[in-house]
Amino acid sequence: MKTTGTGKATRRHDERKAHLIAEERHDPYKARGKPSGTSMCPGCGAVYARGRWHWADTPPAGAKHATCPACQRIADDFPAGRVTLAGAFLAAHRDEILALARNIETHERAEHPLQRIIAVADGEAPGETVITTTDIHLPRRIGHALVDAYKGELDTHYDEAGYFVRIGWRRD
Repeated sequence: MKTTGTGKATRRHDERKAHLIAEERHDPYKARGKPSGTSMCPGCGAVYARGRWHWADTPPAGAKHATCPACQRIADDFPAGRVTLAGAFLAAHRDEILALARNIETHERAEHPLQRIIAVADGEAPGETVITTTDIHLPRRIGHALVDAYKGELDTHYDEAGYFVRIGWRRD
Protein backbone atom coordinates (compact mmCIF):
# COMPACT_ATOMS: atom_id res chain seq x y z
CA MET A 1 0.00 0.00 0.00
CA LYS A 2 1.05 3.52 -0.68
CA THR A 3 0.40 6.47 1.55
CA THR A 4 -0.70 9.84 0.31
CA GLY A 5 0.78 13.10 1.51
CA THR A 6 -2.01 13.26 4.11
CA GLY A 7 -0.91 9.97 5.67
CA LYS A 8 -3.97 8.00 4.47
CA ALA A 9 -3.35 4.56 3.03
CA THR A 10 -4.51 3.91 -0.54
CA ARG A 11 -4.50 0.72 -2.55
CA ARG A 12 -2.74 0.41 -5.80
CA HIS A 13 -4.86 0.05 -8.91
CA ASP A 14 -3.64 -3.53 -9.48
CA GLU A 15 -4.73 -4.62 -6.01
CA ARG A 16 -8.25 -3.26 -6.50
CA LYS A 17 -8.55 -4.79 -9.92
CA ALA A 18 -7.50 -8.22 -8.63
CA HIS A 19 -10.39 -8.18 -6.16
CA LEU A 20 -12.88 -7.32 -8.89
CA ILE A 21 -11.96 -10.10 -11.31
CA ALA A 22 -14.24 -13.08 -10.84
CA GLU A 23 -13.45 -16.41 -12.40
CA GLU A 24 -16.00 -17.29 -15.05
CA ARG A 25 -17.84 -20.59 -14.80
CA HIS A 26 -17.71 -22.36 -18.11
CA ASP A 27 -20.95 -24.05 -19.14
CA PRO A 28 -20.82 -24.62 -22.89
CA TYR A 29 -24.60 -25.12 -22.97
CA LYS A 30 -25.55 -21.87 -21.27
CA ALA A 31 -26.75 -19.25 -23.71
CA ARG A 32 -24.29 -16.39 -24.14
CA GLY A 33 -27.15 -13.91 -24.38
CA LYS A 34 -30.84 -13.94 -23.70
CA PRO A 35 -32.91 -14.82 -26.78
CA SER A 36 -35.41 -12.19 -27.75
CA GLY A 37 -39.06 -13.11 -27.46
CA THR A 38 -40.43 -16.50 -26.49
CA SER A 39 -38.99 -19.84 -27.58
CA MET A 40 -40.18 -23.42 -27.22
CA CYS A 41 -38.03 -26.54 -27.23
CA PRO A 42 -39.28 -28.98 -29.89
CA GLY A 43 -37.80 -31.91 -27.92
CA CYS A 44 -39.41 -31.51 -24.50
CA GLY A 45 -41.86 -28.63 -24.84
CA ALA A 46 -40.13 -26.37 -22.30
CA VAL A 47 -40.70 -22.68 -22.92
CA TYR A 48 -38.11 -19.91 -22.66
CA ALA A 49 -39.67 -16.63 -21.61
CA ARG A 50 -38.76 -13.78 -19.28
CA GLY A 51 -35.17 -14.99 -18.95
CA ARG A 52 -35.71 -18.62 -17.93
CA TRP A 53 -36.89 -22.02 -19.09
CA HIS A 54 -40.18 -23.22 -17.60
CA TRP A 55 -43.10 -25.52 -18.34
CA ALA A 56 -46.22 -24.03 -19.92
CA ASP A 57 -49.71 -25.54 -20.06
CA THR A 58 -50.18 -24.42 -23.65
CA PRO A 59 -47.57 -23.54 -26.27
CA PRO A 60 -47.28 -19.76 -26.55
CA ALA A 61 -48.50 -18.24 -29.81
CA GLY A 62 -45.67 -17.16 -32.08
CA ALA A 63 -42.94 -18.92 -30.11
CA LYS A 64 -39.76 -19.66 -32.01
CA HIS A 65 -38.21 -23.12 -31.89
CA ALA A 66 -35.02 -23.35 -29.83
CA THR A 67 -33.54 -26.50 -28.33
CA CYS A 68 -33.19 -26.16 -24.56
CA PRO A 69 -29.77 -26.82 -22.96
CA ALA A 70 -31.02 -30.07 -21.35
CA CYS A 71 -32.19 -31.55 -24.67
CA GLN A 72 -28.94 -30.41 -26.28
CA ARG A 73 -26.88 -32.15 -23.57
CA ILE A 74 -28.96 -35.31 -23.98
CA ALA A 75 -28.52 -35.26 -27.77
CA ASP A 76 -24.77 -34.72 -27.40
CA ASP A 77 -24.49 -37.24 -24.52
CA PHE A 78 -22.53 -34.59 -22.62
CA PRO A 79 -23.64 -34.74 -18.97
CA ALA A 80 -23.04 -32.02 -16.40
CA GLY A 81 -23.32 -34.43 -13.48
CA ARG A 82 -22.55 -38.01 -12.62
CA VAL A 83 -23.73 -40.04 -9.63
CA THR A 84 -21.86 -43.30 -9.06
CA LEU A 85 -23.62 -45.81 -6.80
CA ALA A 86 -21.74 -48.75 -5.30
CA GLY A 87 -21.64 -51.25 -2.45
CA ALA A 88 -23.31 -54.42 -1.28
CA PHE A 89 -26.42 -52.48 -0.19
CA LEU A 90 -26.88 -51.28 -3.79
CA ALA A 91 -26.94 -54.86 -5.08
CA ALA A 92 -29.75 -55.77 -2.69
CA HIS A 93 -31.79 -52.55 -3.11
CA ARG A 94 -30.96 -51.28 -6.62
CA ASP A 95 -34.57 -50.91 -7.79
CA GLU A 96 -35.70 -48.86 -4.80
CA ILE A 97 -32.53 -46.71 -4.90
CA LEU A 98 -33.12 -45.93 -8.58
CA ALA A 99 -36.80 -45.25 -7.85
CA LEU A 100 -35.71 -42.69 -5.25
CA ALA A 101 -33.39 -41.04 -7.79
CA ARG A 102 -36.24 -40.92 -10.35
CA ASN A 103 -38.58 -39.41 -7.74
CA ILE A 104 -36.03 -36.69 -6.97
CA GLU A 105 -35.72 -36.00 -10.70
CA THR A 106 -39.52 -35.83 -11.13
CA HIS A 107 -39.82 -33.40 -8.22
CA GLU A 108 -36.97 -31.15 -9.44
CA ARG A 109 -37.98 -31.31 -13.10
CA ALA A 110 -41.50 -30.09 -12.29
CA GLU A 111 -40.03 -26.75 -11.22
CA HIS A 112 -36.77 -26.74 -13.21
CA PRO A 113 -37.09 -28.22 -16.75
CA LEU A 114 -33.32 -28.30 -17.25
CA GLN A 115 -32.75 -30.75 -14.37
CA ARG A 116 -33.03 -34.23 -15.86
CA ILE A 117 -31.52 -37.67 -15.73
CA ILE A 118 -29.83 -38.51 -19.03
CA ALA A 119 -29.15 -42.19 -18.42
CA VAL A 120 -28.77 -44.95 -15.87
CA ALA A 121 -26.06 -47.45 -16.79
CA ASP A 122 -23.69 -50.01 -15.33
CA GLY A 123 -20.47 -48.47 -14.04
CA GLU A 124 -16.90 -49.34 -14.84
CA ALA A 125 -16.49 -51.55 -11.76
CA PRO A 126 -18.63 -54.64 -11.18
CA GLY A 127 -21.81 -53.86 -9.23
CA GLU A 128 -21.56 -50.12 -9.87
CA THR A 129 -24.42 -48.04 -11.30
CA VAL A 130 -23.95 -44.60 -12.87
CA ILE A 131 -26.64 -41.93 -13.25
CA THR A 132 -25.80 -39.03 -15.58
CA THR A 133 -27.65 -35.72 -15.44
CA THR A 134 -28.11 -32.53 -17.42
CA ASP A 135 -27.11 -30.14 -14.64
CA ILE A 136 -24.92 -29.92 -11.54
CA HIS A 137 -27.66 -29.51 -8.92
CA LEU A 138 -29.64 -32.72 -9.44
CA PRO A 139 -26.73 -35.09 -8.59
CA ARG A 140 -26.20 -33.34 -5.26
CA ARG A 141 -29.90 -33.63 -4.43
CA ILE A 142 -29.92 -37.31 -5.36
CA GLY A 143 -26.81 -37.94 -3.25
CA HIS A 144 -28.23 -36.19 -0.20
CA ALA A 145 -31.56 -38.01 -0.58
CA LEU A 146 -29.71 -41.34 -0.64
CA VAL A 147 -27.82 -40.48 2.53
CA ASP A 148 -31.03 -39.32 4.24
CA ALA A 149 -32.90 -42.48 3.25
CA TYR A 150 -30.22 -45.18 3.34
CA LYS A 151 -27.19 -43.64 5.10
CA GLY A 152 -23.89 -44.59 3.46
CA GLU A 153 -20.92 -42.46 2.42
CA LEU A 154 -21.19 -39.51 0.06
CA ASP A 155 -18.23 -38.09 -1.85
CA THR A 156 -18.67 -34.85 -3.84
CA HIS A 157 -16.29 -33.30 -6.38
CA TYR A 158 -17.14 -30.07 -8.20
CA ASP A 159 -15.21 -28.99 -11.28
CA GLU A 160 -16.29 -25.36 -11.46
CA ALA A 161 -14.13 -24.56 -14.47
CA GLY A 162 -15.64 -27.43 -16.45
CA TYR A 163 -19.18 -27.07 -15.04
CA PHE A 164 -19.30 -30.67 -13.88
CA VAL A 165 -20.05 -32.46 -10.60
CA ARG A 166 -19.08 -36.00 -9.66
CA ILE A 167 -20.99 -37.60 -6.76
CA GLY A 168 -20.11 -40.98 -5.28
CA TRP A 169 -22.45 -42.85 -2.92
CA ARG A 170 -21.52 -46.13 -1.31
CA ARG A 171 -22.97 -48.38 1.35
CA ASP A 172 -21.61 -51.83 2.10
